[in-house]
Amino acid sequence: MPRRVLIVVENLPLPLDRRVWLEASTLVQAGYEVSVICPQGRGWDAPYEEIDGVHIYRHPELPEAHSGAIAYAREYLLAIRYWFRLARVIRRERGFDVIHGCNPPDLIFLLALRYKMSGVRYLFDHHDVCPELFEAKFGRRGLLWRVMLLFERLTFAVADVSISTNESFRQIAINRGRMSPEDVFTVRSAPRIDKFQPGPGDTSIRQGAKTVLGYVGVIGQQEGMDLLVEALDILGREMGHDDVRLVIVGFGPHVATVQADVAARGLSERVTFAGARYGEELLAILNEIDIGVAPDPKNAMNDISTMNKVMEYMTLEKPLVQFDLTEGRASAADAALYAEANDPRDFARQIARLIEDPEMAAELGRKGRDRVLESLSWSASAPHLLAAYDRVFGKLHPGKTGTVPQKSSDPHASTP
Repeated sequence: MPRRVLIVVENLPLPLDRRVWLEASTLVQAGYEVSVICPQGRGWDAPYEEIDGVHIYRHPELPEAHSGAIAYAREYLLAIRYWFRLARVIRRERGFDVIHGCNPPDLIFLLALRYKMSGVRYLFDHHDVCPELFEAKFGRRGLLWRVMLLFERLTFAVADVSISTNESFRQIAINRGRMSPEDVFTVRSAPRIDKFQPGPGDTSIRQGAKTVLGYVGVIGQQEGMDLLVEALDILGREMGHDDVRLVIVGFGPHVATVQADVAARGLSERVTFAGARYGEELLAILNEIDIGVAPDPKNAMNDISTMNKVMEYMTLEKPLVQFDLTEGRASAADAALYAEANDPRDFARQIARLIEDPEMAAELGRKGRDRVLESLSWSASAPHLLAAYDRVFGKLHPGKTGTVPQKSSDPHASTP
């Protein structure tokens, strides 16, 4: 019998969502039939297309909510409507035996619950810790935070198997989600080293600067862009490193706010907003930077989250500076310099150390790439994704799948 999978993702189209695209591609290569429901946007606007064997069904782009319960309710209710409508189409045209739900939001369990009555299993892909995300965005808890906890609990209750991006998330699934450890698998987000390789960069981004800092990611409320801009200001004004350019790659709801901060500090000539870049364009920019920066502040969410940009800097052999976060250290270990939590002056100080000691910078870059090649690339994560799928299909067809890996004592391992 073919193994048929429906992946549901709410916040990014495919193949733009790099983690989900790697998962879908890996499943296709392993012989699965994969369909995806996702939004349109960022140039990926075809309602349906097949790419590399993945059947992608896209619904209209959602009105992105940035604040307020009503705005979020509008976004998510519209998303749920599209999920149910497209799932009916896919069920009729292609069929599916497992729904693979990627949060946020923690609401895809509603779709899974509908089809569990027909024997479909649910695999939950835990991308973000939504209660902590709410707290990081709004700086408080309260009623809506408790609602987030309820949705998370219901998600884990419906899930047959869960996959986590790191060990911290795995412990949440087991302790807060009350899932059996045998049903929780760690599948780290990581680049594919065969496609994401060091090489010639886009020299045009340098614009004569001696040192180029690079940031890639969302430009939002909880990413610490204000701390990064302040650190750049301190780096030039107080530490004498004014021959430094910052290149910001990405999109998000706070681009205008960050641009205004840059202008108010008189830094416009030293900061490039490159916008959203993908594929070869992104690779060319990151290959040209000298230092990667990850200014995500220490809070309940960021401290236990694995940042894709950290993995990308390391893969391309770039030294990096980040705040001292639990999962940030789990990813980079001694391949990064760590600033005191949420202190822009110390962040600037660590950047200055790398500028002033190029040998140390080169050594950190080598350590980072070695670390990825040894244990943190997608080739190390893919077997654990497939083990999770063996587990969930084992629940669907008992006795017809392979064995499940045993729990590892290595806290950085990707097996449960």
